[in-house]
Amino acid sequence: MGKPLSGKVSVVTGGSRGLGREMVLALAEAGSDVVIASRKLEACEELASDVRAKTGQRALAVACNVGDWEQCETLAEVAYDEFGAVDVLVNNAGMSLLYPSLDQVSEAMFDKVIATNLKGPFRLSALIGARMAAAGGGSIVNISSIEAAHPEPLAVPYAAAKAGLEALTVGLAHTYGPSVRVNTIRCGPFDTDIAKAWPPQMRAELARHTALGRIGAPADITGAVLFLASDAAAYCTGATLALDGGFR
Repeated sequence: MGKPLSGKVSVVTGGSRGLGREMVLALAEAGSDVVIASRKLEACEELASDVRAKTGQRALAVACNVGDWEQCETLAEVAYDEFGAVDVLVNNAGMSLLYPSLDQVSEAMFDKVIATNLKGPFRLSALIGARMAAAGGGSIVNISSIEAAHPEPLAVPYAAAKAGLEALTVGLAHTYGPSVRVNTIRCGPFDTDIAKAWPPQMRAELARHTALGRIGAPADITGAVLFLASDAAAYCTGATLALDGGFR
């Protein structure tokens, strides 16, 4: 059986660890060359080396803070200069900041959360989506969170940003359709680096809220991203896929 993304090029932000790392490896295993972007270049380079060794695909590491407009432009240019095309863009980079109360959220904190979770995906999607449309096709996958639909008191700016990202998905789908598809994966609780800081009772409580009775393993994201990135999702755009174990 052939590889569904053979000959394609994928860009993954926040790609050096956690869900991003899993998606990078899965995309490469499916035949795609990959551009791995995050703020920490060394971590991206280590993963790029792993990708080459494990899959034989080309892999490029790029340092990028997606909250910076100019760095988004540089990432897009470097990807096109190196590979000549981008077929898949995964806007995975995200972050939330802890705060004691909403009135203690500073303007700088708020701006940082919005920049990483919403501003960056907007700018990258505008830059790369337009070139995808001009080239005749592509897929953009935005990584959201159940916070977009179930905002918690300790993550209100993050929830607002992710809700905005889901609205952006629909707008981009209509802007760059019919040739470019744009979809969202709305993630539930996953056992990534962030989860290491969870107290045991929090892990158990989150698992209790899912129909599957557990939090997600990082590898649980790969099937969804490969579906949306590939021709298997040829009639799927502007959609939000809940990948949350049946969370409620």
